[in-house]
Amino acid sequence: MSATHSHSCGTLQAVGQSEPNPIYQRFVARRIADGVRRALNNLAPAKIGHGSASVPQQVFNRRWKMKPETIPPTPLGVTTDQVKTNPGINNPNLVEPAGPTDPEVCFISVQSADGKPIALLANYSLHYVGGVGPGHISADYFGAFAVKIGQLLGAGPNFVGIMSNGTSGDINNIDFRGGQAKEPPYGRIQIVANDVAQAVAAAVKNVKHADPAPLAVAQKEITLGLRIPTKDEVEKAREVMKTSKLAPRMETMEQVYARETVLLVDFPAQVSAPLQIMKIGDLHVSAIPAEVFVEIGLELKKRHSPTFTVSLANAYHGYLPTPEHHALGGYETWRARSSCLEADASTKILAGLEELFAKLK
Repeated sequence: MSATHSHSCGTLQAVGQSEPNPIYQRFVARRIADGVRRALNNLAPAKIGHGSASVPQQVFNRRWKMKPETIPPTPLGVTTDQVKTNPGINNPNLVEPAGPTDPEVCFISVQSADGKPIALLANYSLHYVGGVGPGHISADYFGAFAVKIGQLLGAGPNFVGIMSNGTSGDINNIDFRGGQAKEPPYGRIQIVANDVAQAVAAAVKNVKHADPAPLAVAQKEITLGLRIPTKDEVEKAREVMKTSKLAPRMETMEQVYARETVLLVDFPAQVSAPLQIMKIGDLHVSAIPAEVFVEIGLELKKRHSPTFTVSLANAYHGYLPTPEHHALGGYETWRARSSCLEADASTKILAGLEELFAKLK
């Protein structure tokens, strides 16, 4: 069970200064259960297949190496960052992206016994897109893709289109070198959804759907450490929080991260992280409970093709940079509730997944 990441929806997880509404949390849990019940009530014979397409023009690494001495100190006072996240379009201090992208759109297609589309689950390593109207509630490009793919496949009203978050912790839709025209609200969302849906719809035509397809699953829990602040860091953070004139709301980034430091005091030193792999025919689908950096997904594809990874799955433990990216610094590594896993967390997760891959051979 996984989430998609958006900046245009109600929050279910306390992040930054956004606190979840318990009534909304219960509503969403109930609607998830309703979805499962509806699926069970609609069971029917089906065929399944998988494939992929390439959409390189909509993914950009958002972490950039910059010219010397142009990266400001972090809100936590660190002065050793070597990369800047979201550095600004046409910033004259850009040098090069700090990492790759993954242009592949993987998908699982389900058809009825007579070949009519029932459902399609896609996976693309792109964060959210954004660009909705002020105060709007939107499912972002994930929802737009779900609608568009059904239309392109000529599916009926009961078709279920799904887009899952791939390994997109450091990937967004902004070309920081420039070249993207300014779009009206929802314009960029529709462009991304259309490009991805058209590529998938074309690829589906070449997929062989089969019944039966061998199914298997393996899962385990691993223990990961958290980066908990020291007593001295907490005392300093409390003093910074007192400088806010809008308390309890924080005004500056320094104050926001001071509040995060104080809140992390109540976190445990370790957390349990569920890892999971589902096998459908020769396809492996990995599930990781974090906003996974693209290098991790690419490494899994290199080792175990065909495969793809669903992020934000079965739990939420914030950003998952590699140790190399922790050394580079940048927003995704700044200690906060949304980024507090130990620097070697991705190494431990990959090792855990390798054990599960071995079990499924």
